[in-house]
Amino acid sequence: MHLAYPTVVAALLFSVGVYGVLARRNAILVLMSVELMLNAVNLNLVAFDIRFADRLHGGQVMTLFTIVIAAAEIGLGLAIVLLVYRNRRMIDVDRLDALAEEPDGADERPHERPHEEAAR
Repeated sequence: MHLAYPTVVAALLFSVGVYGVLARRNAILVLMSVELMLNAVNLNLVAFDIRFADRLHGGQVMTLFTIVIAAAEIGLGLAIVLLVYRNRRMIDVDRLDALAEEPDGADERPHERPHEEAAR
């Protein structure tokens, strides 16, 4: 098998992942796009490991480490998304710019920054 086939598929997967991270507003879709990018990296690691066939199979070992890191990332990411949804009742990435909880009754107002209020 030629090395071009898996690298082209990995490049397509990675580009779809980058598009998903840059264009989506939903935090869960952003996490899914990051997983697509990690899977593209895994595909490249395994393809190059098979192509160069070293004794230690370094590409496959690195793929296992990447899978473990991806599992930890998705676990923590989903926990953070659930906590944000519980506190804010939304997971729109563009509207989440403050880490502190908003006071009661602030959700009914449109989202304004303090310097915009001072300019009025």
